[in-house]
Amino acid sequence: MIELRNVTRVYGHGESKVVAIDNVSLDIATNEFVAIMGQSGSGKSSMMNILGALDSPTSGEYHLSGTSIQQMDDISLSRIRNEKIGFIFQTFHLLPRLTALENVIVPLRYSHYTPEEALEIGKSMLDKVGLTSRAHHKPFEMSGGQRQRVAIARALVNSPKVIFADEPTGNLDTKTSYEIMDLLVSLHQQGQTIVLVTHEEDIAEYAQRIIRMRDGKIIEDTKCVA
Repeated sequence: MIELRNVTRVYGHGESKVVAIDNVSLDIATNEFVAIMGQSGSGKSSMMNILGALDSPTSGEYHLSGTSIQQMDDISLSRIRNEKIGFIFQTFHLLPRLTALENVIVPLRYSHYTPEEALEIGKSMLDKVGLTSRAHHKPFEMSGGQRQRVAIARALVNSPKVIFADEPTGNLDTKTSYEIMDLLVSLHQQGQTIVLVTHEEDIAEYAQRIIRMRDGKIIEDTKCVA
């Protein structure tokens, strides 16, 4: 699913030069659930941006589901993000004036579905995350956990090859965090590939595999004990 080969990401020049990713190679298979961990400045956020086609490596090769990513222009990268990737963010990124259902189907505005088809798909995604009853509520009418479920439904709506979850429990209390992680585990068991960035050990342990980063390098790559 994901293949990185000798990927480096450099920001700035001269004395301000920062090597955020330092010659990293990595493989993530279809239907893996992987957590990426590291302290602030470790490179995990830069890694997520590259994996999610939000940024391009300075050098090296990145293949996502057989497609070479590193030389794509912005339009092509946008198409890849819409067709192959689902994002879940710490701060949800829901549009405040839209209902839960309307937020879920936003990505479908850029696809071939009719409005009626988009609504049906959106409803099925809300049902999948247990939020059918909140379809017509706006974000301010929902709890943090419910908003994150809406964000997960939105991430699923285009049947992505992989979901990237960037600190998805960072704004949630402990009980709600575990509920969201149980939902991600359920999606993984249904065949979804998931890459999670977190700084919390108990959250990372929900994954099958934990990758630890420091100074832009992978320093540890371990399988979790079931």
